[in-house]
Amino acid sequence: MVNESKISSGVAFAVIETGGKQYAVKEGDAIKIEKLSDDFKSGDVVTFERVLLRDDGERTTLGSPHIAGAKVQAEITDIGRGRKIEVVKYKAKSRYFKLRGHRQPYMKVKIAKV
Repeated sequence: MVNESKISSGVAFAVIETGGKQYAVKEGDAIKIEKLSDDFKSGDVVTFERVLLRDDGERTTLGSPHIAGAKVQAEITDIGRGRKIEVVKYKAKSRYFKLRGHRQPYMKVKIAKV
């Protein structure tokens, strides 16, 4: 679902797809996305070519499923891991207990150009 405040503002925005998720972005936004690969470092510029929708304030272009030739550029500002999530498996009366932890890697990017 697209955030309504970005649509009604009249500012250019786009909906991109990365990591199996969709993000409504405009220039200057900072978003957390799934980690892309180990090749990228903080400060690198990344280009998202899977643009689903683009709006320049006057005209809206909708892809089917993606807009050919549309790109969104962003700069990687941070690479890290999220907070720990604990996964517990437990069976009563059978002495079975498993505790596993997981920290999901992420990248924080700042949108430079829509």
